[in-house]
Amino acid sequence: MNRIKIMVNGIPGNMAGNVAKHAINDERFELIPYSLTGPEITKDKHNIDSIAITLIRPENSEQAIADVIKKEGAFISVDYTHPLAVNSNAEFYCKLGLPFVMGTTGGDRNLLEDTVRQSSIPAVIAPNMAKQIVGFQAMMEYTAKTFPDLFKGYSLEIRESHQKGKADTSGTAKAMIRYFNSLGMPFKEDEISKERDPETQMSKWGIPKEYLGGHGWHTYTLVSDDRTVSFEFTHNVNGRDIYARGTLDAVSYLHKKIEEGAKGAVFTMIDVLKDA
Repeated sequence: MNRIKIMVNGIPGNMAGNVAKHAINDERFELIPYSLTGPEITKDKHNIDSIAITLIRPENSEQAIADVIKKEGAFISVDYTHPLAVNSNAEFYCKLGLPFVMGTTGGDRNLLEDTVRQSSIPAVIAPNMAKQIVGFQAMMEYTAKTFPDLFKGYSLEIRESHQKGKADTSGTAKAMIRYFNSLGMPFKEDEISKERDPETQMSKWGIPKEYLGGHGWHTYTLVSDDRTVSFEFTHNVNGRDIYARGTLDAVSYLHKKIEEGAKGAVFTMIDVLKDA
């Protein structure tokens, strides 16, 4: 079996590094020792286990990636960079014909998808790569479509907590809003309660100290207008492994679609789940 070549962008970031480590230990993949990185990164190399990753800064990216393509041949890119780079990175991948899995949240998501659809490449784009959480979202989508306004008159509170270094509001929390809207609860993205303070996360949320640097806790609380009935949905993730495993499954799925000839197509983690 030929291994799928994969390039993980965003190293030395935590999520990118985690995906790279999992790829090294997964017989389905061959990790290409290069990574697009941010302009603030000054070093040229970063070690992942025994592999020295060459870091490519934005000013050198186009020529450097062209050289990588000549050397390595076809590969799939995984993006865990920065929310501000989402759209420019997508344009870069499409311009160079690099199919990609976008795990980075933020950016203009409609523009992101349009960029892919107008290109010659397919991509998997998802605000959350954890398959079990995506399955929960699918259940919510089914409920919203089947029982619209089921919770009309209820109030909604969305609370999310992530590591201090996460720049944007949780993409998962934002994605859930449309389901709750369809269920009869008006709610906007700026109403999401976002926690990034480690002390508060430990004292008020109960998040274990060892996971302050990498976690994703979400709680959705629904309360009736007379406050006699309440529902609460919670999904708490400690660490990053669940996202890395889902990301690599998305890469495997995208590789299959490439072999089938997919072009200008946007796939989601729901598509990945259905194919499992």
